[in-house]
Amino acid sequence: MLHHISTDKFGPLGLPMAETIERCVHCGFCLAACPTYQELGQEMDSPRGRIVLMKEVLEGKLDWDTAQPHVDRCLGCLACEPACPSGVPYRDLISPFRALAQEKFKRTPGERFARWLSAKTVPYPTRFRIAATLGKLGKFFAPLMPTAIKPMLELLPAKLPPKQSWPEVTPAQCERRARVALLIGCAQQVLDPDINTATIEVLSRNGVEVVVPRTQGCCGGLAWHTGNLDAARNFAKRNLNTFPTDVDAVLTNAAGCGSAMHEYHLVLAGTPDAARAESFRHRVMDVSVFLTKLGLLDKPQGFGAPLKVAYHDACHLANAQGVRREPRELLRTIPGLQLLELPNAHLCCGSAGSYNMEQPAIAASLGEQKARAVIATGASVVASGNIGCLTQLRVHLAKLGSPIMIRHTLQVLRDAYDNQGS
Repeated sequence: MLHHISTDKFGPLGLPMAETIERCVHCGFCLAACPTYQELGQEMDSPRGRIVLMKEVLEGKLDWDTAQPHVDRCLGCLACEPACPSGVPYRDLISPFRALAQEKFKRTPGERFARWLSAKTVPYPTRFRIAATLGKLGKFFAPLMPTAIKPMLELLPAKLPPKQSWPEVTPAQCERRARVALLIGCAQQVLDPDINTATIEVLSRNGVEVVVPRTQGCCGGLAWHTGNLDAARNFAKRNLNTFPTDVDAVLTNAAGCGSAMHEYHLVLAGTPDAARAESFRHRVMDVSVFLTKLGLLDKPQGFGAPLKVAYHDACHLANAQGVRREPRELLRTIPGLQLLELPNAHLCCGSAGSYNMEQPAIAASLGEQKARAVIATGASVVASGNIGCLTQLRVHLAKLGSPIMIRHTLQVLRDAYDNQGS
């Protein structure tokens, strides 16, 4: 029994970690679902193996430095959760453990710099746009750049899309059926702001008033999943204070952001904001879920010709939030659209927040496999619900010379309204 791993030794995160460890019966069903186990073939790089390592560390039987490299290799994709017959909530262990490890595990100067750089730029759209613009110039000097920065440069598009902004309130285009608040994300505002534009347009067309709170910030996912608890808490508290309560839902259109906001109860455990966080997370919903529940009032016209679209399940949508059916249902409302499924769809694309910056070799292998799976479908468009996945697909499809378009689910739906060809 591990109930001594609780608030007396590890603070409020101790109890959920202990309960997670106790539920694991080491059956091994998670092995086939785990991308890093498939890549590396080592028990310690599987969920079952990592749970044993984390248990040994928390009980004082193993040092942090031995376990942490294997914990770092975890994508946090949570494919192990739906595969687990015991219902082990792996998410209640991996991020809290990383938060505890933040002060225990000594990283190399290059690793510390890469983490500092991403933490100080990605969650802040203005800074990130400046950094991305400078990064494009840095591509010319890539051989001279520090090793830790090279994966970041590779992810940048050849040309950043123009900056976009959105009204604080967009009214419904017809009789109002609902009122929602929308998280517009941070990296997404820079890398593909049209996703937000498409989301707002589709919602408005279908009788939804959309509020975009001006003082909202990063969801905190990048900080939380890399163990920066203080930063994650600050981002979470800011959003708790910013998002209105007089809305039908708080919507997200990026799987990683939605997943992070659903974990605010863990991020803020043991703080005065814990109760608010618990209430808030139940109001957070992916836009595809909201639209499917509400029903489309305005039916899309289609593209005037058949269109083959492959759908990629973002891990933090399918595994973390259990959202698989709803995006597919929305796409199937489009006349002439043929929805195609990917082989080995459960395997992560390798994006996973900052993972492709911190574990570039594993991320690149997974990214190439996912891109080849997309190409094998014969689709002309691949759709997904997460900016990280879309960025990863763009990079690896381009490397393979594929012309397949990369679109968010809501962009495909918006384009079908506007009858914009692929």
